[in-house]
Amino acid sequence: MQSSTTSKEKVLKKIRKALIHKLPREMGDMDSESEIFTSSEDPLEIQFAQNFSALNGRFIFCENENEFIENLSFIAKDNEWKNIFCLEPAIKGLLNKGKIKFSDKEGDFLKTDIGLTLCECLVARTGSIVITSKQTSGRRLPVYANFHIVVAYTSQLVYTIKDALKLIREKYNNQLPSMISTITGPSLTADIEKTLVQGAHGPKEIFVFLIDDLPVAENK
Repeated sequence: MQSSTTSKEKVLKKIRKALIHKLPREMGDMDSESEIFTSSEDPLEIQFAQNFSALNGRFIFCENENEFIENLSFIAKDNEWKNIFCLEPAIKGLLNKGKIKFSDKEGDFLKTDIGLTLCECLVARTGSIVITSKQTSGRRLPVYANFHIVVAYTSQLVYTIKDALKLIREKYNNQLPSMISTITGPSLTADIEKTLVQGAHGPKEIFVFLIDDLPVAENK
């Protein structure tokens, strides 16, 4: 017992001595600007499509807004979609142009199966969709409907989350939205009897319609 106590006292004595006589620590300059990921030579739209699809997302590329209307109309008919809900003025204009039925009435919200929204940007490296509370669609629509359809443009593609946050800060002049969220594929859980369920905490499926709005020179 005596030797054990002595050993403990020796250790504690060394600790006290180390705390009293601290050695100077040299801290090098931290580099927070350099990229930590190996960049790909593929265009951002291809990187996003690959990563988003790997997360069970449904990706549709559209060369222009007319092709978006055609693709959405075909998919809506093929899946027998009803109760489409949309609050975004820009998308409502496209839906009206394509004679695609939808509602923007608050009383129809709880009956909606398909929610159409825009987004702040798309993150190519992770296949993520960035949304905020300052969008017209608000907080509810992206998570309520069984199917979430996101309409985005190639000019909204960024490489990393860091780039996305920089874009949002610039857009809102540092008056950040109260909610900034990333959607990285439909939610998955195996909490119930260890059976994997997709869409347990949100939409069962997520579609991204990416509309090309960049000049040809920028796409090369």
